[in-house]
Amino acid sequence: MSDLTDKVCRDCGSSKPASEFWKREKSPDGLAPYCRACFKRRNAEAAMRKSAREGRERSVPKQREELPDGFGRCPDCGELKPRSDFPRNKRVKSGYATYCKPCHNARGVETKQRLHGGTRHYHLMRRYGIGAAEVAAMVEAQMGLCAICLTPGPEHVDHDHKTGRVRAILCFNCNGGLGQFKDRPDLLRRGADYLEGNVWKPTLVAPGVYRLPS
Repeated sequence: MSDLTDKVCRDCGSSKPASEFWKREKSPDGLAPYCRACFKRRNAEAAMRKSAREGRERSVPKQREELPDGFGRCPDCGELKPRSDFPRNKRVKSGYATYCKPCHNARGVETKQRLHGGTRHYHLMRRYGIGAAEVAAMVEAQMGLCAICLTPGPEHVDHDHKTGRVRAILCFNCNGGLGQFKDRPDLLRRGADYLEGNVWKPTLVAPGVYRLPS
């Protein structure tokens, strides 16, 4: 490239600083024949001509809708709603998701149905690592009964909270009961003894010192 400080644009005829021209290695002076402004205009005009030849009109940018403060318009349902009707989303500037809560939930259900065959299968795989078909097979192996109380139609997956290992399929009450007893066999045994009339009472062995039954 030469040491030109000014160059005349072939299009607009104006003399401009070399910095107003794009670099072009093939040119003798190392600069494009047109200034940057004319270069952009020529590109836009060429794109317009191409669009016209193909029988298409260039899309007109959609004007941004002025919304009242604290409101948003859901693209799916088209309704204008308070921001409180939209889920939170810290990753965007507004702090709220694009779609309102009902539409957001509907999209989530549709995605899980399309990708995983249903929300139940999705949650089972995500939480326990087994699918709906595997759960159904376990229920069949249990003869369709809860593994604890033998009630028909168990639906809840019971797993070891420490290892994540799936143990069996239980009814709602039995699954919840294990959770209330913190999955501790010793507490469950004490509960059984209590129901059988063996109430465990601490023995006073010294002032302020009690001994629990073994």
